[in-house]
Amino acid sequence: MPVDTHDKSSRQSTNSAPGQQIVPAAAQGLAVRSAALVVRGLRDLARDSNWLVKKVFAGHTSRLAISTTGAVAAISSSAQASAKRVVLYDVESSGVTLALSVPGENPATEKELPAAFAWSPSARQLIAAWGAWQPALHIFDLQGKMQLGTFGDFNNFPGTLAWSEHGNYFAAASAGGKKASLRLWAASGDAFPFSAAPTSEIGIPDGFERQTYEAEFGEEGAFGGYGPTFFSPDEKALAAVIEIHGDWADDSIVLADVPTLRKQNVFQAQGHITDLAWTPDSKQIVYCAAGQAYQLDIESMCFESLPFGAELCACHPHLPLCLCYSSWLRNSAKGRLFLVDLNGKSVFDEYAAEGIVDLRWSQDGSKAYAMTRDGMAYIYEPPLI
Repeated sequence: MPVDTHDKSSRQSTNSAPGQQIVPAAAQGLAVRSAALVVRGLRDLARDSNWLVKKVFAGHTSRLAISTTGAVAAISSSAQASAKRVVLYDVESSGVTLALSVPGENPATEKELPAAFAWSPSARQLIAAWGAWQPALHIFDLQGKMQLGTFGDFNNFPGTLAWSEHGNYFAAASAGGKKASLRLWAASGDAFPFSAAPTSEIGIPDGFERQTYEAEFGEEGAFGGYGPTFFSPDEKALAAVIEIHGDWADDSIVLADVPTLRKQNVFQAQGHITDLAWTPDSKQIVYCAAGQAYQLDIESMCFESLPFGAELCACHPHLPLCLCYSSWLRNSAKGRLFLVDLNGKSVFDEYAAEGIVDLRWSQDGSKAYAMTRDGMAYIYEPPLI
């Protein structure tokens, strides 16, 4: 199935022709626009900032992922049923919109089976892996409300799945030490977009060396596998976290060329990396390590510490802005969501929040979403973006 690559951010400008006059809009068009403004206005009356907070589902889910349209894929919460299911929610409307199932699916009663999700850029398709299903990547057509099939059989569960910005590539990253892998697929124009076997695959990165620690620490300093993985917006590079065993170990970021993954460059960070995000120009990466935020220049491989702490980050698709979350706020027991101007390195639009596990901008960048495992959604919708 071809993946939708429509870019909602494109704009066209035209110059006014000489003698052109302003013509009043038709009454129907004005009424439709007025109705939309009234709806937006009524909703804004309920908040005193650019953040709107709402409950999307009750209970607790072990894993979730937000799409660019505000859809949420998650394992059903314990408050809904004794048997777990993969379900879809809508942040805007709340409530379950669809329950996904696969052939031969058995009811899952275990609390913490591993799960991973990746939305297509348009949110029309979803790729998922779950411990209650056969060990393969399952792809769903959400418009047709059907499963398209499976691909990418695995032995080690892929904890991170990533779709590139234009839908031309897909990646699956797994842990497992020496058995860990980073796999990439190039999409085709067929009804089923991905082949059974990956286009390219790597295990331990080239030139990787175990971090040196005293022998009694055992596995400390050893390669643990791959963590958070993201394609650059121009789809020319893939960045993946190299996870290192040990509480005091330092993770790294491997930068590999797309689609071959043959050319690799490894950057060692300070502490464990919890998240990373590419800037819109594909020239820099914002990453979070040991609770601190950093910015890495891809060409020079030089980094700088940013003047704030964060565990999660998501860069705006077009502007030099970054949405961040920190679980710790000075002089407070709560954490915060906040926006960062990457040019001026200044923080604005802070909002108290706890337990955030995923961040996502809408495709056109007009709003952003943040979710907790307990079903709380934070919607950022400023008037000028």
